[in-house]
Amino acid sequence: MSRRSVLRTTAGAGLGLGALGVPSASAAPAPPVPAAAPAAGSAAGDGAAEDSADEAAVPPRRGRTMAGVPFERRSTVRMGIIGLGNRGDGMIGLFLALPWVRVVALCDPVREKAERAAARVVNAGQPAPALYTRGEDDYENLCGRGDLDFVYVATPWDSHAAMAACAMLNGKHVGVECPLAMRLDDLWRLVDLSERTRRHCMQLENCCYGRNEMRVLRMAHAGRFGELLHGAGAYNHDLRDLMFSPDYYEGPWRRLWHTRLRGDLYPNHGFGPVANYMDVNRGDRAVSIASFGTPALGLAEYRGAHMPPGDPSWKETYIGSDRTVSLVRTAKGRVIRLEHDVSTPHPYSRINSLGGTKGVFEDYPARIYLEPDHTGHQWGDFAAYADWDHWLWKEHSNPPGGHGGMDYIMVYRLMQCMRLGLTPDFDVYDGATWTAPVPLSHASIKADGAPQQIPDFTRGEWRKARAGVDSPRPAGAAV
Repeated sequence: MSRRSVLRTTAGAGLGLGALGVPSASAAPAPPVPAAAPAAGSAAGDGAAEDSADEAAVPPRRGRTMAGVPFERRSTVRMGIIGLGNRGDGMIGLFLALPWVRVVALCDPVREKAERAAARVVNAGQPAPALYTRGEDDYENLCGRGDLDFVYVATPWDSHAAMAACAMLNGKHVGVECPLAMRLDDLWRLVDLSERTRRHCMQLENCCYGRNEMRVLRMAHAGRFGELLHGAGAYNHDLRDLMFSPDYYEGPWRRLWHTRLRGDLYPNHGFGPVANYMDVNRGDRAVSIASFGTPALGLAEYRGAHMPPGDPSWKETYIGSDRTVSLVRTAKGRVIRLEHDVSTPHPYSRINSLGGTKGVFEDYPARIYLEPDHTGHQWGDFAAYADWDHWLWKEHSNPPGGHGGMDYIMVYRLMQCMRLGLTPDFDVYDGATWTAPVPLSHASIKADGAPQQIPDFTRGEWRKARAGVDSPRPAGAAV
């Protein structure tokens, strides 16, 4: 499905649930009977009711699991980049900063962007990369090259699934910017392709590598929060000026999603870190989501105040909820709250909180309360827990790049895993789980908040504990 085909869909009508790969509210099966919550002090709930209700909805495995599958060891990682807008162009320097990574090919329909990116590659001392700029489907030719190990996708959301599938079908591992796909059936397709082709398909979720997130992760796994009970994550980021800017995005593609879907369009930044804290897909599983949304007023109000008469945006009708709130329940009875708001005035926040039987952490600003460290109901200083920093942050205390250095930490770790032949910190099952709220929150809001089942993309592998982002430093690894 090309970018153009999505942009041709009728603005203002909203995509039907069937177009999102989920059943309509009238055809949807009754939600599963909730499993019993875990007993006090218990590490796990029953989860049997969800499992039995969900088994029929999970398609049979067509390949072998990709859980725990390592990369092939290689001395040099040869990569191609598809999409050279703000995100793609901004990431090139991080890949070029690693001496064992070579940027072999670049793709973007706008040739000037590809040429600028190619100049950066040459200036870094690498050979000139091949350019693929002949239309929106030229990425297929990049993926077909025989000298690539990894393809990085940083394009508008509607193209992510097709590009990731093309990369895997051509024998390449692939990393995709958020979200992995916009439809539930596309998520299943990527899971199946990853298993069949034995290629990793990863959601490149940089927030999982934030300093605070990795510190909380290590503390949670060490039991500092006791038995985990609840967490929260969000993408609350005022993007009104950027979505109406004629220059920031390549066309109005991001704003137009607010004419089609009512739910959480960007859950990954909040969901990924909290899922890691709770070992989702590694001992626990997200089983259902119930979502609620406010009226869609913010974008129209901003347009009225800032856009001149006759601007194409005046033909748009916005249906995307200004604020969505979702509750995700896990097999162990834990609760994760997700929020999304890019249409109203709000200081940036991913919320990033975690609570258990021994205390709680909340971010923006970072603060913590743990027993027996703190008393008197007064927040403690999170900076006092710097000894809990992940080894990646101890070795790269002042990393280059944006977003506070988390982008570099993510790139470094991924490329390190490929070079040393290690299992990646997350896989296609994580990406599919973190992205499932996109179609399912829309379906839930359309059904007046009715819970929607989150598929078990792992097909039962979630019961097995395994390493993730909280991984040990590889022996003999170069700093």
